[in-house]
Amino acid sequence: MTHAPHNVTCTIHDHQHHIGWDNSLKPIHTVGSGDVVELQCMESSCGQITPEWTAGDIPRLDFGKVNPVLGPIEIDGAEPGDAVKVTMLGYKPCGWGWTANIPGFGLLADQFKEPALHIWKYDADSLAPAMYGSLAKVPLKPFAGTVGLAPAQPGLHSVVPPRRVGGNLDIRDLGLGSELYLPVEVQGGLFSLGDTHAAQGDGEVCGTAIESQLDVTVKLELVKGANLKMPRFRTAGPVSRHLDEKGYDVTTGVGPDLMTGARDAVSGMIDLLGKRHKISAVEAYMLCSVCGDLRISEIVDMPNWVVSFYFPRVVLD
Repeated sequence: MTHAPHNVTCTIHDHQHHIGWDNSLKPIHTVGSGDVVELQCMESSCGQITPEWTAGDIPRLDFGKVNPVLGPIEIDGAEPGDAVKVTMLGYKPCGWGWTANIPGFGLLADQFKEPALHIWKYDADSLAPAMYGSLAKVPLKPFAGTVGLAPAQPGLHSVVPPRRVGGNLDIRDLGLGSELYLPVEVQGGLFSLGDTHAAQGDGEVCGTAIESQLDVTVKLELVKGANLKMPRFRTAGPVSRHLDEKGYDVTTGVGPDLMTGARDAVSGMIDLLGKRHKISAVEAYMLCSVCGDLRISEIVDMPNWVVSFYFPRVVLD
């Protein structure tokens, strides 16, 4: 179940979006603590990528329109030092999405310099695993990649990097029922949400997930005097049950640098998938991004740390 009926205070439509964080933006709605808001989100290309696109269309993607977020929404009474509790009440998917390798973007951008694109089709009601060609079935778990408040620093700031006030967190586990706490830095908080996904692996290693437009329902509550240093969240239950059924294949990276270790672990999995299942490296890379998980397995035995990449066997078995 991805959505349940709620008494919605207001609906934010897809045209009511902005590109970038800016605390001078006028709020499009003001809500009280405990109000429920529905946001009819666009996917992260802002409607540029369609089901008819191919990899050859990727170079014409306008990055000035990427990562639209709906809002901002003012929370009445919010002031610096408070927190906003965001409860994810519902996700209503649209039935299609896309994953791309975009040149210059992603963990292994130096290795994958050519554009690639996969258009996904899935059942929006049952959320049955989505087919990746004739080989893989990816279990779906909708969530919003970007959930945040406006930063105190004036001016326009990119949505791409996450911040203390949230933003493009890309946390796969902010699924149905999860509760996210965001520190307030400006009067009214100024909440925005977007970058919705039908599925993603921890790390989103190629830079994109199953980018898919969703209607998202959230409850916004004000927590006075929370004084959070960073966002925190609570899940409603197990976070990887949709992937755990048949175990995992795991590759590792070992060394003194976590980023190098992450790259080595992902590269190892791409090689393994290519040899075992006869798929191209870029196909394996995009598949890793939507369903594989990067984990820090060890960070205390200096001078070398261990990063592991977990690929769920249920996807390809």
